[in-house]
Amino acid sequence: MKIAYHDIYTHPLPADHRFPMVKYELIPAQLLREGVVTPQHLFEPEPAAEKVILLTHEQAYWERLRDQQLSPREQRQIGFPQSPALTMREIVIAQGTIDIALHALDHGLGFNVAGGTHHAFAARGEGFCLLNDFGIAAGYLLQQKKVKQILIIDLDVHQGNGTAALFENKPQVFTFSMHGAHNYPFHKESSDVDIPLPDGMTTGPYLQLLEDTLPRLINTVKPDIAFYLSGVDILETDKFGKLKVTAAGCRQRDEMVFHELYKHNIPCAVAMGGGYSPHIRDIVNAHCETFKAGLQIYGDN
Repeated sequence: MKIAYHDIYTHPLPADHRFPMVKYELIPAQLLREGVVTPQHLFEPEPAAEKVILLTHEQAYWERLRDQQLSPREQRQIGFPQSPALTMREIVIAQGTIDIALHALDHGLGFNVAGGTHHAFAARGEGFCLLNDFGIAAGYLLQQKKVKQILIIDLDVHQGNGTAALFENKPQVFTFSMHGAHNYPFHKESSDVDIPLPDGMTTGPYLQLLEDTLPRLINTVKPDIAFYLSGVDILETDKFGKLKVTAAGCRQRDEMVFHELYKHNIPCAVAMGGGYSPHIRDIVNAHCETFKAGLQIYGDN
């Protein structure tokens, strides 16, 4: 198993910023400390090539992003002040997701410690997302004829609106999002399958919905690879999630996804997505459980 991680993932932000950037250095540190992984599992991605980014994103937007010409309004929508380091962070994350997808095709499973930037559209960013790493990686795999059919499983509590819009008329990429009905983004796009969840949904009904849906989708779509966005903002401790899923339930969700994919011999590329619990340990622990579940089911190939 390979895990994409780079020091640039932890980008400096103002002390009062609500995005828990520190989690990106704490996740690999905890996995190493617990002996779940070794340093050999980790690799540093290079920046993605411009021509690869342009398979997914519009050139005018990419050039504004590259040249630090985003307007104040665009920066507010994204939620981060622009800087060359932030742009570099995004293109390194995108390449990390490409790399783990290629690794998964050969070995079954790959992880990116960051990624899951599913609110980025072809021509704009929003919601802490500048470039859509799943979109870029999917576009690359298809352009290189590595796969013919992709399934995106987005279980972040927020709908993957950018991802849905990117692939709305592209049947080679099937988008599935299970998200809070009354949560950000307040204007939803149309995924191939959307399951909006009521506020306060607890672990049992959540897992039952997933169990009722995912096997059917896999059997229908028959993907060559799945991209899994394993956001932990479904947790009952999350400040913004509005759901009541326990930490154990979050781990069961991951096990269910990995089990269904593994059963059908489908490679899986995983990105962490969101998590906004007040205590950083709750976020990091939940993310680390995703790694453990994947290793338990796929093994360390």
